[in-house]
Amino acid sequence: MPCYAIEGVVPVVDPSAYVHPTAVLIGDVIVGPGCYVGPAACLRGDFGRIVLEAGSNAQDTCVVHGFPAQDTVVRENGHIGHGAVLHSCVVGRDALVGMNAVVMDEAVIGERAIVAACAFVPAGMQVPPATLVAGVPAKVKRPLGDEEIAWKLEGTHTYQDLTRRCLASMREVSPLAQVEADRPRVQSPDVKPLIAARRG
Repeated sequence: MPCYAIEGVVPVVDPSAYVHPTAVLIGDVIVGPGCYVGPAACLRGDFGRIVLEAGSNAQDTCVVHGFPAQDTVVRENGHIGHGAVLHSCVVGRDALVGMNAVVMDEAVIGERAIVAACAFVPAGMQVPPATLVAGVPAKVKRPLGDEEIAWKLEGTHTYQDLTRRCLASMREVSPLAQVEADRPRVQSPDVKPLIAARRG
């Protein structure tokens, strides 16, 4: 992976974490045990510190940055969806930030809360635990139900499993010229979108 020190500060990646080779880590970045950092994610610790606590993930094309002397923290089992941007904020334990959402300076996402896809969480917003926020700017929509909280945790466990799968088998290859007979499928866990799960 492209990994850069600045002013002698070197990123730290726990050996049980997986960071994709195209992700970029700069400076004061700490990636904890069992974390997943996806393709083309950028974690820039050239001003403030960036911390991914145990079991959290920052998926493909996420950008994580912050102001000088301010930490940007994703707490244990935090789940940061594709293309999200975090800046000088804290994402609480077991919380989810949806795809292409933006969480701004000094905002705090409470434990088990969900930030909807494409939401804009303004600077300083305090998102209560176990609530759904959505919109531009984000507003609290309602408390989350037990089913939604369990679904989010299942999704995070899927990424923790992906971390182990990537460490075990991810490798760079050349593409095949054609589809082989009896082409296998990847052995991913049986997890469904919430809408599909509700249909039964």
